[in-house]
Amino acid sequence: MVAIPGSEMLSSALHVISQSLLIPVIVGLLAFMLYAIISFGGLISEYTNRIRISTDEIEKIISDFTNTGTSEGIKEVMDKSSVPNNYKAIIIKIASHPELGSKSREALARKLIEKEEAMAAKSLEKTDIVTRLGPTLGLMGTLIPMGPGLAALGSGDVNTLANAIIIAFDTTVVGLAAGAIAYVISKVRRRWYEEYLSNLDALCEAALEVMDHGKAQAPSYVG
Repeated sequence: MVAIPGSEMLSSALHVISQSLLIPVIVGLLAFMLYAIISFGGLISEYTNRIRISTDEIEKIISDFTNTGTSEGIKEVMDKSSVPNNYKAIIIKIASHPELGSKSREALARKLIEKEEAMAAKSLEKTDIVTRLGPTLGLMGTLIPMGPGLAALGSGDVNTLANAIIIAFDTTVVGLAAGAIAYVISKVRRRWYEEYLSNLDALCEAALEVMDHGKAQAPSYVG
């Protein structure tokens, strides 16, 4: 069989590139695993310190907004409530601009909510990356050492093959484990952030409506 000119050189270049990636892949897997473990500890800490807000509490705050009917009243309601400081800061900031028009206040509220959404997305971004790249690096760590291992088997070097298989299995396990841990973290935090943004959106809309229309008037009946 006649070799294609330059094919051996290209094959050698691919082999060098492939083998040179093994150490960066292993370092990346170790970094991903370390980050996944630290993030899981952070998730447990966040869970223990998390303030849970019921639908009834949101309903009560919205009702109090309507009863006060003023921006100062909205700020007082938020100060007295037991919601997290993030809620308070955003609603109070909106209520602190009664001089703005309706559209301007809506724009301000939308911008503040978008900022919270961006922060939530940034928090999920790293674990999402580990979820996708962890198994990918694990697969790369499986395939890279198998080439030289199988070549060594052809020459009867069983020890080299055994070492290659050990590296392949270890990288696969670490990659899958890091990806699985990061997936759980992203899943739980995404649910928390969706709940947080939903509550925040409801409070902002209620505050904007009160600032636009004032205190709700009881219906009068003509006898």
